[in-house]
Amino acid sequence: MSPSRSVLLVGEGNFSFSASLSQSDTETRVTATCLQRQEEALRHEGAAGHIQTIKDAGGAVVFGVDCRKLGECASLQGRLFDRVVFNFPHCGRKSGVKKNRELLKRFFLSCVQVLAENGEVHVSLCNGQGGTPVDHPQREWHNSWQVVSMAAEAHLILTDVHPFESEKFQSYKCTGYRSQDKGFHLEKALVHVFTRSLPYTPAEILKVEEAVEGEKVQYNIPVELSDYIFRGFLRSGSVHPVRLVQDFLLEGLAEKWSVSMKTDTIPLLLTAKQLQSCCHDVDSTHCYWIPLVQKDLNSDTLASTDKAKDVLMFLDSRGGADTPDTPCVTSEKTERVRRKGTESLKSACSLDIDPEGESGLYMLRPSLLPQMAELLTKKGELIINADGCGKNEGNNKSVEAEGPKDEGPSGSCNGVNSLLFGISGVVFRNVSVNLWALPSFHELVLRGVFPSDLEPIRLLGQRLKTLLAPYGVSLVTEQRGLRLIAQPMGLVGRVFASVARNNVGHINITVSLNLDLLAVLLFSIPDWRLLWSHDPRFLKQFALRPSPGKPFHPFSLFPEHISFDISFWTGPTWEEKKFHAVVREASHGTVEQVKRIDAFSHPDLSQTSYCYRLTYHSHTHALSHTQALEFHKNLESLLSSQLHVTIR
Repeated sequence: MSPSRSVLLVGEGNFSFSASLSQSDTETRVTATCLQRQEEALRHEGAAGHIQTIKDAGGAVVFGVDCRKLGECASLQGRLFDRVVFNFPHCGRKSGVKKNRELLKRFFLSCVQVLAENGEVHVSLCNGQGGTPVDHPQREWHNSWQVVSMAAEAHLILTDVHPFESEKFQSYKCTGYRSQDKGFHLEKALVHVFTRSLPYTPAEILKVEEAVEGEKVQYNIPVELSDYIFRGFLRSGSVHPVRLVQDFLLEGLAEKWSVSMKTDTIPLLLTAKQLQSCCHDVDSTHCYWIPLVQKDLNSDTLASTDKAKDVLMFLDSRGGADTPDTPCVTSEKTERVRRKGTESLKSACSLDIDPEGESGLYMLRPSLLPQMAELLTKKGELIINADGCGKNEGNNKSVEAEGPKDEGPSGSCNGVNSLLFGISGVVFRNVSVNLWALPSFHELVLRGVFPSDLEPIRLLGQRLKTLLAPYGVSLVTEQRGLRLIAQPMGLVGRVFASVARNNVGHINITVSLNLDLLAVLLFSIPDWRLLWSHDPRFLKQFALRPSPGKPFHPFSLFPEHISFDISFWTGPTWEEKKFHAVVREASHGTVEQVKRIDAFSHPDLSQTSYCYRLTYHSHTHALSHTQALEFHKNLESLLSSQLHVTIR
């Protein structure tokens, strides 16, 4: 226990644990409390001596304290404790699991009122009571005290579970079993350690201003994507696991080839023309089509942006381009000033966008492949091969490139001169909600020109296999390339080739890798959503830049899965992608799975009824049944207002 910590113990019986703690840790200030009045408490064997021991050590003893109403206790007013301890809680007599769950819930809701910001709550339970996988044997969920769920009601998360080591407290005598002087079964008893969760924050309405193909444009980020914008995971000096994985890959490839990462900043927005100039079979349903708010901004607007206090400037200067060239992002407050009373912005997913019309000419970049070709062309290092086109993960399309004209390659491998050019940054996919469907992730794209007779795909594949096979990545050969596969997420990257038309005997090789999924694999992260966590406990584990293979230790253990169904009537047309976007917005990203379980078309009313099952689950925040239900009610409201459905 850390020096100079204040500890509050509730539900004490004979005060033997508090007395032992006072003697074993003289730097800890102990405040011991019990529910009974003083005369009742002194009837416990040895209680008087233990109370005196606590006072002699500088501690305090308070009687008549209800652990469910700590905030109302006059003796505790104005005090915050670094640790609150409740050993073997029990309602007394032959109370069932439901009553004891309620006791736990009310205790947790009460104790956070006297808990320091970075404090801990320790709850000791007999083996099997907690309902976690650490219990052996583990009880059925409905027959346990569901301690994680009860703590989540007070926005607490389980951060550690360890054995209750009664031998460390020599004078401790457990009492209180069924309100008697009998002790609880301490064999295999467990201490559950809880800490505060970060609060859920509402999605921001963001407006981005950037230059796209020489024109200044303003547009709104879809609300459900607001937390994926300008996070700077790839900036120089970052210890985020996405950056660590990129560094690991680049260092591994640099042992065989020279690698040049481009530092040019590139827009988040991509025009349909840019994508279609090289690939004509893009699946537009996988793109976030964006309507522009304003084009060709005047100088007054730009000046007001510079003066606004809420404007944030982001620029990723090395190792990746997460941001547009000198982007401006405004919060909702600034937006109200700039638009002077115009109607509130809505999620782009709630707008009807025609990809073929004027409003649908822009999209959030689904891949960095088009920008890679443009950057290399501008620098005169590669020339676009307009006829070639490689595929990447369905809606990722490659812009093929030829070898350098004015400048020769600078690396070599097996006697072959070669140079890989690379860019990395965040990309966006309008995908359905499921376990391994990422609406946003960081892509690393590498491209080079190689002599075709040296089988460059095989060489690159061998190197990637050496780097990634130890972490479960396998390579599958396909026509003109390789697929990188891992379980359970599936596709994590591709390597593909095309003919360099103006460079006889050479082929273009492109590598596209999903850095987020690779980070999950290489550091054993249980959920990709943890990569986007704002909780400092996440990045703290990567502060020393650990090598791949060191497993991540979750700071929220055994979060509950909570399922709710939702059913509604729609009109004659129904776009399921918009439904999934609203689910992400309403649930703050806590829904990990959406499954359609029923559909019925009314023969007379031209209406269809849909029923979906949503699974709420979060490794980043405390998610209680109450909180999940609140999100679900919010979903019903947003569906009615944005998609005009009738909730059943």
